[in-house]
Amino acid sequence: MEYCLFTEPQQGASYDDQLAFAQAGERLGFDGFFRSDHYLHMGDGDGLPGPTDAWTTLAGLARETSRIRLGTLVSSVTYRVPGLLAIQVAQVDAMSGGRVELGLGTGWFEREHAAYGIPFPAKRFDLLEEQLELVTGLWATPAGETYSFDGTHYRLTDAPALPKPVQPRVPVIVGGGGPRRTPELAARYATEFNIGFRSEAESAEKFAVVRAACERIGRDPKSLKLSVALPTLAAASVPELDRRAANIGRTVGELRGDVNIVGDRDEIVAKVERLVALGAQRVYLQLMDLQDVAHVEYLGAEVLPYLPR
Repeated sequence: MEYCLFTEPQQGASYDDQLAFAQAGERLGFDGFFRSDHYLHMGDGDGLPGPTDAWTTLAGLARETSRIRLGTLVSSVTYRVPGLLAIQVAQVDAMSGGRVELGLGTGWFEREHAAYGIPFPAKRFDLLEEQLELVTGLWATPAGETYSFDGTHYRLTDAPALPKPVQPRVPVIVGGGGPRRTPELAARYATEFNIGFRSEAESAEKFAVVRAACERIGRDPKSLKLSVALPTLAAASVPELDRRAANIGRTVGELRGDVNIVGDRDEIVAKVERLVALGAQRVYLQLMDLQDVAHVEYLGAEVLPYLPR
């Protein structure tokens, strides 16, 4: 089992806030620090100090951490052309000594695209499929050879396919609840399938669907890591839980249920044990208040040592 911190910096976080989270997570034994890839605040609040670019941030964190894995959950295919994305990820992988992971998805936040002048085509699954093929194909091209691709949306001619990542294979995360294309793409291209913000029953169902997709193409389902990403609210006492919920504009009652990870150590351990029984091999703990490093401290010092490994 692996346990990663997952953050949403567009909601209001500086680079320094993210650095504090990543370094605390590394010191306390978490396996990864992952962030969303968004440029516009969602919901109430002002989002100050403003957005930070995901891959610029990860490049900085690559030089200021030494062990923890770093990645996006997930980058949108609408933000970057795949040839440049392959270069960016490979470069950050080198800067980190081989600790990068790429989560890639179709994107969904249309208003964000309008705000920054980013094209937002109605149909994006074909973009995702071509980008997955291109990025992994560029990385897999032997040094000294070139890579060409002639697709519906992208065309590459004799790309040098450089630089190469440090890792022999950069982990690629594909996620989502789609019934057909998402699990098919995960089976073909991904090292990890992620399902986010779903109940335990729904997560189990999606895991079964992606395992079946692997079997249809002759891939061993055990070779695909299964993960969940869930909003997390943790504290040793009810007043502290209430305070943390209020800081993100919610109540503990709103957050409790069959989806989120909420409570003290024993409640969180029980929840994670159920997720493990469903087949999860990695859990992303989504923390929304990036000024609350004490939240990371509590999870790392008081909860993480008791979670199944």
